[in-house]
Amino acid sequence: MSIFSVDSQSGKARAGVLSLPHGEVKTPIFMPVGTVGSVKAMSVPELVTLGSQIILGNTYHLWLRPGLDVIQTHGDLHRFTTWKGPILTDSGGFQVFSLQGLNKITDEGVLFRSHLDGSLRKLTPEISMQIQAVLGSDIAMAFDHCPPGLSDEKTLLAAMARTTAWAKRCLGCKPPELTDGVRNLGVQRRFGIVQGGTHLSLRKQHMEEICALPFDGFALGGFSVGEPLPLMYELLDQIADDLPKDKPRYLMGVGTPKDLLMAIGAGVDMFDCVLPTRNARNGQMFTSVGKVNIRKAQYQFDKGPIDPDCHCETCLRYTRSYLRHLFISKEILYSRLSTLHNLTYYLNLVTKAREAILEQRYESFQKEQLHIWDEDSNEPVQSL
Repeated sequence: MSIFSVDSQSGKARAGVLSLPHGEVKTPIFMPVGTVGSVKAMSVPELVTLGSQIILGNTYHLWLRPGLDVIQTHGDLHRFTTWKGPILTDSGGFQVFSLQGLNKITDEGVLFRSHLDGSLRKLTPEISMQIQAVLGSDIAMAFDHCPPGLSDEKTLLAAMARTTAWAKRCLGCKPPELTDGVRNLGVQRRFGIVQGGTHLSLRKQHMEEICALPFDGFALGGFSVGEPLPLMYELLDQIADDLPKDKPRYLMGVGTPKDLLMAIGAGVDMFDCVLPTRNARNGQMFTSVGKVNIRKAQYQFDKGPIDPDCHCETCLRYTRSYLRHLFISKEILYSRLSTLHNLTYYLNLVTKAREAILEQRYESFQKEQLHIWDEDSNEPVQSL
């Protein structure tokens, strides 16, 4: 039985409902990233107030710290963090493969050294699913081999074959029954991941392999890893709508407002990215008229809100001048206020996209929004 239903479609764009053990999620949806069990600078009540429906946690990071024994003491990740809504957990595959020089990849799994203490660790499809079972996430991602961006065909084919083999091993693990400590909520759901880089034929080939497996949803991995954005948009438009129509479609680790707008138009339902939280901490906020870089001297005496069209606490209460002062002074409050605004912007964007789909006007909505972001420059933001 599918966990996903489509309420309306406008072109390829879809408005649907995702039914999960910890609640329903209306799509298209953006998932704030809570890598280590915390969406940076945000409390759980604030996430609820912002309208967050589902958040993301990471298998690799939570396994290393605080460790499964700590989380098991509380019951699962939901009770550990006090977040009562749905959670999706990444498998940890991207993190171990990004540790260049610290890992050894074989058909069995990945042998790597912890970035925290240098201890030798082994992560396999079975171990990844065991960890995610302890975390008690509503959606567990299959362990995949994510190759470097713009890899050659030989490298991509090897990663595809390994990802398919590992996907089958993940499905061979019995999914856990989830509970809130009192009631049984239902079984953990699992998503498979499609690789293939920037090669259309390889993407379609791997999609056939992965979508033939009995997953509850499907993700497109290996995007936004260095390829030209026009190429990513072209590929998404050619492949996203070919994913099963009765199951949710998830574009992993993407992205900017323009990325979301383009991907929704191609038929994608779910997104996650660190961009709104990371960029907020580094002085960049997303608004209805483009990006605002609060570090700029032009805002020193600016008594206006970050975004006059936004109704978040930050915009209703504080001026650009005050926020710039907090940023320059390195005050902790700045991170909370800027993150609150950016997440509000992203969640409002997907909510408005859903409304446009339901009203059969997504194409005009997309064009209106893209005008803002096509005019906006993509300034690099230094990571903290």
